[in-house]
Formats: sequence, structure tokens, C-alpha cells
Amino acid sequence: MIRVLIADDQPLVRRGLALILGPDPEFEVVGEAEDGARAVALARQVRPDVVVMDIRMPVMDGVKATEELARTLPGTRVLALSTFDMDEYVVAALRAGAYGFLPKDISPEELIAAVRIVHTGEAAVAPRLLSRLLSAYVRTPARTRSWAAATPVELTPRELEIWRLMATGRGNAEIATELDISVSTVKNHITGIFGKLGVRDRAQAVIAAYESGLVEAGSASG
Repeated sequence: MIRVLIADDQPLVRRGLALILGPDPEFEVVGEAEDGARAVALARQVRPDVVVMDIRMPVMDGVKATEELARTLPGTRVLALSTFDMDEYVVAALRAGAYGFLPKDISPEELIAAVRIVHTGEAAVAPRLLSRLLSAYVRTPARTRSWAAATPVELTPRELEIWRLMATGRGNAEIATELDISVSTVKNHITGIFGKLGVRDRAQAVIAAYESGLVEAGSASG
């Protein structure tokens, strides 16, 4: 069973999310929070597997709450929610440690699938949506973070090309087709890229590509 905490400042949204997840025997809604500070405090008490987190809330916003949870409860994974799919707060939440992002107009099926993906430790962000977000909102290098400070020189030419293709919105199958290699080979290279960059997942690898200057605004495909 996946234990889920819901954090949103709107009671109706919290109740709607709980009604989507609660009846499914795979999930247990273990708490609801009306702001980021309450979400952090409650998460420390109930230790959820996943926090479905609105990123714009009073007292403490979802970005700061995500950063605090990533620092103090690394086993708890955050799925960020936003009213808008193009939102600089989304990039901030992913940088802070969120494992995924969904706009609030998603279907119940999409929410359930995303919670499952995040629970496994994978990034639940559509590659092209992530690339468009970063193209719009990542403007300057963030050299203070170790994974953003990694230089392309540390990667092999093949790894560098795969990293660039990831950052411009290609999925694994598309990368495999473009480079005429197998999907399993792409996955192996991506694992190596994550290790060399010191990133946790695909979302952070794409952010690092923009912040390192490997790709620039307007490079996203689709």
C-alpha cells in the first residue's frame, strides 16, 4: 500500500484528491495539510511514501516544503501540483527535490499513474513538458549546486549526445532510434550520466543540461 499525504490550501481540492486516491486499495491517504509548514510537520509524524504537494500555498509554499522534505525525509517523495503547466515554481520544485509534476486539470487516471511512478523513484514529468518549462524559465547557470556544476567534458561523446537529446525532450525510444542503438543501451548510458552528474533522476539531469549551458532556451523539441 502507498501511503499518501495531500497538501493544498483549498479544502475542495484536498477532498477531491482524497476521493480519487482513497477508494483504491493500493493507496492510503494518511493526512491532509493546508499549507507547506503543516505538510512538513505532518509528514514527519505519519511518514508518507508520497506527498501530493500544491506548489503555491500560504505560510510555507510547496517549493520550500519540498526542499525541507528532501533534506529531512529522503524516503518521502513529492509529486508537485500547479494550476498552470507553465510555471517557474514547477522548475523550482523539481530543483528542490520533487520527483514529478502534474497540472491540476489532469484526469484521475493520470494522478493515480503519477503517484505510482513517483513511488518507484522515477520522475513523473512528460519529457517535452519538462523541456518547455526549462526553456522558458531556466535563464542562468546555477553553479552553486554540485550537479549543475558538472562539466560536459566529464562525459564521453556518446553520453554527451544522449544527455543533449534528453534535454531537448526525447524519450528513450526516440533517442535509440535517432542514434541507431537499443533502448537498453540508452538506459545504460543514462545511468552512467546520472552517476557522473550526481543527479537523482531524468528531471534533474535535464535541469543540469540547461544550467550548464549544454542546451539553451528554444532547444526543446515538439
